[in-house]
Amino acid sequence: MTQDWPRRLLRYTLIAIVGFVALSVLLVMIFRVVPVFGSMVMVERKVQSWISGESLNIRQDWASWSNLSDQAKIAVIAAEDQKFPAHHGFDLGQLRKAVSAWRSGNSLRGASTISQQTAKNLFLWTGRNWLRKGLEAWFTLLIELLWPKERILEVYLNIVEWDSGVFGLEAAARHYFGVSGANLSASQASYLAAILPNPRQWSASNPSPYIQQRSQWIRRQMRQLGGTRYLERL
Repeated sequence: MTQDWPRRLLRYTLIAIVGFVALSVLLVMIFRVVPVFGSMVMVERKVQSWISGESLNIRQDWASWSNLSDQAKIAVIAAEDQKFPAHHGFDLGQLRKAVSAWRSGNSLRGASTISQQTAKNLFLWTGRNWLRKGLEAWFTLLIELLWPKERILEVYLNIVEWDSGVFGLEAAARHYFGVSGANLSASQASYLAAILPNPRQWSASNPSPYIQQRSQWIRRQMRQLGGTRYLERL
């Protein structure tokens, strides 16, 4: 009996791998059509608040593609991932630059596409380690394979964090500007996109000089991409 343990271990490992693959594919297929009212990052933030003894009210209201501002869509693409319509989940050029900088002794900087950020926010925890990056790559491949680009951006805009407890474009638009997510102007959208790298420290309605400068750059990029006509490429 004891001599059979390697075979049993291999069998259980294979069962676990097949089960994980089947479950992850099922989840991605479900979220292709079902509105997403939560994410692992939301769960993580709530658990952190419980541990710290602080109160955190999660605000998120799902908005369909047609009820999301086109200005916000193009602003986020301009700020976060200008190659979004063309790539298959990964910007290999940016990845090579990040790895090269890391090998030169710099810290490992982000090179995430909108697809990667969607996978990370929806299915995984925050932080940087090789296990999470591996799982992020797996879920990125799945959503790129099973979702159209519009769905990826739609889910991203509905789950991304814009302030402490504020998730999704609809909640962010009302939180910062008192308007719906469908009625954001180009300027307002650019300020929201500008704070995405550090949304719990930066404000879209009370921007620092850096955020003002970044939002101006984003608006220039939006115009250079062709404005909302760029969305026709999705």
